[in-house]
Amino acid sequence: MWQDPIVAETRALREQYANKFNNDPDAIFKDIMKRQSVPGKKLFSFPARTKIIVHNVAQQGTPGDAENGSGSRESCGRHT
Repeated sequence: MWQDPIVAETRALREQYANKFNNDPDAIFKDIMKRQSVPGKKLFSFPARTKIIVHNVAQQGTPGDAENGSGSRESCGRHT
């Protein structure tokens, strides 16, 4: 099976980093938080989540479905 050299390098670096902390997730987390506390050294940044808007759509031929909310559901926006 073909292996992407970039993925292989990233995995090797991850293993080296984890080995520095004996693969202890708490120690790794503390190190990340310590390194991120340095001004200008944000390690992780995530965009703000958008709201999901869900609309009830009545099924064709069943006018009562729209009133009781049992129609099909379509969502707008991304799922989070």
